[in-house]
Amino acid sequence: MRVLATGKGYLALACDLLHRVRLADPNASVWEAADLQWWWRRPRLTDAVPQQFWVDEAGLPMAAVLLTEWSTHWGLDVAAVPGCEPSVVDTLWDAAQAVLDEHRVTAVESLVRTDDPTMTARLVGRGFVPGAASGEAWLASTDRLAPGDLPPGYRLVDRASHPSGPHPMAVRNGEHVEQRLRGCSLYEPGLDLFALDDQDRGYALFWNDPVTGVGLVEPVRVEDEHSGRGLGRALVTAGVDRLARHGARRVKIGFETERARRLYLGLGFEQRASQRTYHRPSG
Repeated sequence: MRVLATGKGYLALACDLLHRVRLADPNASVWEAADLQWWWRRPRLTDAVPQQFWVDEAGLPMAAVLLTEWSTHWGLDVAAVPGCEPSVVDTLWDAAQAVLDEHRVTAVESLVRTDDPTMTARLVGRGFVPGAASGEAWLASTDRLAPGDLPPGYRLVDRASHPSGPHPMAVRNGEHVEQRLRGCSLYEPGLDLFALDDQDRGYALFWNDPVTGVGLVEPVRVEDEHSGRGLGRALVTAGVDRLARHGARRVKIGFETERARRLYLGLGFEQRASQRTYHRPSG
């Protein structure tokens, strides 16, 4: 049975679906529920777009084709509980395409694991072409390193202990970023870390998901003029330690550059999967 959802109702249903996918197969899926909550950090046109889910007789979500507006394109992401009929995904995909047509969206991207030939074939068959590669790495929380020392002159704080003033992410994500994050079920201010000297120089956000036992690191950013000083290492090791203390059994982090990959592998993470972005060019 198909149901429609928008706004926070959509977010809750999509997170329930991603929880079910992760619990059904610990090694499947590109996205965590926390990824969608991170995307919620800024208002998007797709907040108000009715999105279709396939639910079972108990009303639990089985599949969806999720649409997310980004600045240059719309993201199209398929989520389905293992064993869900392919015809269901195709039906939802057709519905998503109708939404794209309605909003005259032609630039569309989808991130797919390289070991998922079914999804790759579905995208290629619909006119998508391969683009940039990326990866994900995992770490058992019991294998984490001790939190690293910050370089002299810097200090590490979290949003719970420093709740006043503009949020460090507001510059890149808009003035409403903190309000939006605080409206998400998995956001915890004590896991929202930033490095300071006289100003904000880097930040990282850590998401603990008690349903799946997965901790997600997203995002990590150090200002260019302060990179190479160990801030990224200090942020990630401190945040992973906090995730473990909050109950996360394993931690996931994604990367798009070789520099980031080397950093995370050097912290004990192990690359477990590779992905590729497929895009349907506009025009």
